[in-house]
Amino acid sequence: MTDLAKLPVTVITGFLGSGKTTLISHLMQNPGGKRLAVVVNEFGDVGVDGDILKSCAIPDCPAENIMELANGCICCTVADDFIPTIEALMALDPRPEHILIETSGLALPKPLLKAFDWPDIRSRITVDGVIALADAEAVAAGRFAPDVAAVDAQREADDSLDHETPLSEVFEDQISCADIILLTKPDLAGAEGVAKAKAIIAAEAPRPLPVVEVAEGIVDPRVILGLEAAAEDDMDARPSHHDHPHDHDHEDFDSIVVDIPEIADPAQLVTAIETLANQNNILRVKGYASVAGKPMRLLVQAVGARVRHQFDRPWSAEEPRQGRLVVIAEHDDIKPADIRAVLGAEPIAAE
Repeated sequence: MTDLAKLPVTVITGFLGSGKTTLISHLMQNPGGKRLAVVVNEFGDVGVDGDILKSCAIPDCPAENIMELANGCICCTVADDFIPTIEALMALDPRPEHILIETSGLALPKPLLKAFDWPDIRSRITVDGVIALADAEAVAAGRFAPDVAAVDAQREADDSLDHETPLSEVFEDQISCADIILLTKPDLAGAEGVAKAKAIIAAEAPRPLPVVEVAEGIVDPRVILGLEAAAEDDMDARPSHHDHPHDHDHEDFDSIVVDIPEIADPAQLVTAIETLANQNNILRVKGYASVAGKPMRLLVQAVGARVRHQFDRPWSAEEPRQGRLVVIAEHDDIKPADIRAVLGAEPIAAE
């Protein structure tokens, strides 16, 4: 790459738990000969995804090439956070040849594309492509809305409600902005679920889009890197619910961080998370737990009532064996005392 060439950036978007971090981990270890850098935009105060990716670092994408922007939409903090981060990556020696940006699962991608129009970076950066991940099973089941039947009933009863629910708007905007859709977890959806998910995506897409089935984030990097889409110059082809002035409201969603005591058995934590999903409408739980008698840290990732966990690395000598979970839900469903009680956390004393 010459100094005059624009540095390509791939934006990786997708709904909560669609597999973005798994995909990036695979690309880091299979970069197709490219020297990669990664920007992770977390929702909440704990950089879980960034920590996971740093543990996967290799020479072509070392830990110093992985940067986190926590607790804030990067399109809302362009001058303060986004541009300095991009400039820091471009100043690395050796310079990255391709940057991956993992958006928050709650992010709208189009405002991020507008950030690439800033004079400080427009002449040096191009958006190679927008990759949207969609969980086949969740899409087929309509779970991008909290309760589709209830929402439809409410809309029919109230003529003033002519807008989509926040979750469906996020899903539709991500699909509309994409150059390629990766349909993840097809094994869980089965052939019928995959077909239904593809039909839903086709109905929502503003133009024909390629849809690729991907399991465990495994995809040939040649499929999604090097698209040369120049997406920042192609905004009109990517319609959004929020094309009027930047008004997307992150207050539709909220998150809390819950410190949990050491657990005796991972099954008890799984049961607690399932309870939160079924009774408290919690969308997403991710983080770590300490299991009594185990030297390894337990990584926990949950989408609704579907919980995955694995031991990812040993606890280091200098860190406390303290479990910590990020819990994400729509704003009205975040009830900290109830969530902490279900997870067995110590209540926070009143000041």
